[in-house]
Amino acid sequence: MDLYEYQAREIFQRYGIAVPEAETADTAREARHAADRLGGRVVVKAQVKTGGRGKAGGVKLATDPAAAELTARHILGMDIKGHTVRKVMLAQPVDIHAEYYVSYALDRAAGRFLAIASAHGGMDIEEVAATRPEAVTRIPVDPAEGITPTAAAAIATAAGLPPTTAPVLQRLWKILTDEDALLVEVNPLVRTTTGDILALDGKITLDDNARFRQTRWGAGAPTHDDPLEATAAAKGLNYVRLEGEGEVGVIGNGAGLVMSTLDVVAGCGARPANFLDIGGGASAQVMADGLTVVLADPGVRSVLVNVFGGITACDAVADGIVKALETVRLTKPLVVRLDGSNATRGRAVLDARAHPLVEQATTMDGAARRAAVLATDAAAV
Repeated sequence: MDLYEYQAREIFQRYGIAVPEAETADTAREARHAADRLGGRVVVKAQVKTGGRGKAGGVKLATDPAAAELTARHILGMDIKGHTVRKVMLAQPVDIHAEYYVSYALDRAAGRFLAIASAHGGMDIEEVAATRPEAVTRIPVDPAEGITPTAAAAIATAAGLPPTTAPVLQRLWKILTDEDALLVEVNPLVRTTTGDILALDGKITLDDNARFRQTRWGAGAPTHDDPLEATAAAKGLNYVRLEGEGEVGVIGNGAGLVMSTLDVVAGCGARPANFLDIGGGASAQVMADGLTVVLADPGVRSVLVNVFGGITACDAVADGIVKALETVRLTKPLVVRLDGSNATRGRAVLDARAHPLVEQATTMDGAARRAAVLATDAAAV
């Protein structure tokens, strides 16, 4: 579960990390009053769960309350990478001397966390990481040892950060462990002209699997900016719409298999549009709901269903797909790869249905290549 920036900064404050004074507003009029209380001159920031807000025009400086109202009116309702802005945060501006990047992220492959830090933070951190990888320090963190004062100082030194950032590195780690987070990021962490260290922006991703023991998260279901994610959540689907203009919709059974499928699709030169894990069940209703959500993404040009039969056999999955096609109007080519329990029987079920837009492949690589080709062909039409 991703948090909004204003929610992340509230957690930062609770753990002793300094942030600028700020308020949130749902309307332009509220933004004017908030700016007045904050001293007039404010930074108006779109609150959406995605990056690139600044480059999209979702972060603006307003010189007075009237300008804050006009700026908020422009930002509210804006679409940023498929996310509609329904709330803005107004923060007091600060005089910045230097910008840094710091984060802790789960490294699933290595079974530990990774400390990532750079003396070159801000909006261009992605470009820095791509063109100057040596400027971004990556240090493995043993969860059993955590971030001690010595470890925090070592990370700061390795990344070229001032020693005064070390306490922040320790507190961010405490947030990660206490709050059951998968990602804690500050970009930028800044040093002001007076030497203060402040978190100007923050991103926190909480582990949904820990909800049962995190009562402070609240009992309500998580909210979704993206309408397709909201629709999928209402249907009980584990769906995430990926950033960017993806053209291959991906459906699989099991998070690990779906993640691998995304990588294979990308390796074939196509961009996956989404993550959709149907889990252990593949009933007709589950398949119909999954196909409906994936096909509703206007950027999707082909769909790849990648299933490894285990508890749910492949013939049951195939039956689900066939029955789903009775209620879902298939408008994009569908590539299906079935492997595992009763795979041969499942393929025969799909062959018998002989839908003109449904193809089969026997390997994940072959299915991904075919889905990528179909997406490219559709884009050329």
